[in-house]
Amino acid sequence: MKKQYDDIIHLPHHVSKIRPQMSMQDRAAQFSPFAALTGYDAAIKETGRLTVGKVEMDEEALSTLNTKFHILVDSMNDKPEVTFTYFKPDKRKAGGAYVEVTGMVKKIDDFERLIVMQDGTKLPMDDILDIEGEIFASLQ
Repeated sequence: MKKQYDDIIHLPHHVSKIRPQMSMQDRAAQFSPFAALTGYDAAIKETGRLTVGKVEMDEEALSTLNTKFHILVDSMNDKPEVTFTYFKPDKRKAGGAYVEVTGMVKKIDDFERLIVMQDGTKLPMDDILDIEGEIFASLQ
């Protein structure tokens, strides 16, 4: 009894002499699903990304922060290392995140209300929540 493909079943696999063989990655890409909605995954991730609102400080916290600013200005020549906790607004959605930056202060610009760190980082004074460092030990 002769089967349908008995005459060709044992022939060697054809390999083209003119065209290069397709890579396994390109061959697999032919069968992978495509994204019908481009950017949809990124939009879902962006929506799921959490942000926090900026904390409004009370009078006591503002007074403590103001005292720390004065101590920092008075000790600028000693180049103390301090850690700032400040609010960094999110560029894409409402809210932002609180970030800590540690280093030495290069300059305090009262006119533009910026603190410039030695590494060039600029911190808006109005967004600073707290300042920590050894120079503030007398406040404890």
